[in-house]
Amino acid sequence: MPRLEQTTLDMKTSWDDMDWEKETKMDTNKLNKFKIVLSNKFQAFHDLLNGEETTVESNCKGIKEAIISTCHEVLGHKKHHHKEWITVGTLEKIQERRNKKAAINTSRTRAERAKAQAEYTEVNKQASEPTNVNMWKI
Repeated sequence: MPRLEQTTLDMKTSWDDMDWEKETKMDTNKLNKFKIVLSNKFQAFHDLLNGEETTVESNCKGIKEAIISTCHEVLGHKKHHHKEWITVGTLEKIQERRNKKAAINTSRTRAERAKAQAEYTEVNKQASEPTNVNMWKI
């Protein structure tokens, strides 16, 4: 009979696996384009290596650059979409709150930290109120 720790661990891995499956699905056209561009870059890299002696480090660096450039070229950067119920003004206040939090973390003296904490508290209140109001309107 399995112990309780094993069953909870098994359940957790199954949930993680399901999330992984859902997120890795890709458009077949993009996948095919990615494969073609990557194989072309590797072919050019292979032709370049045949003519000269190289080290393992330079080979790894070239392969890494080929993969990264192909990802940027074909897939592009991930676009972050905000929730439709969050306004642009609220997003600006949230960014200001993040900046104040960073100021707290980088403060060196107790006086600086106390001042930054007071500013953060005020900005946090301002950032939280519109978000809650916007959320409940929908």
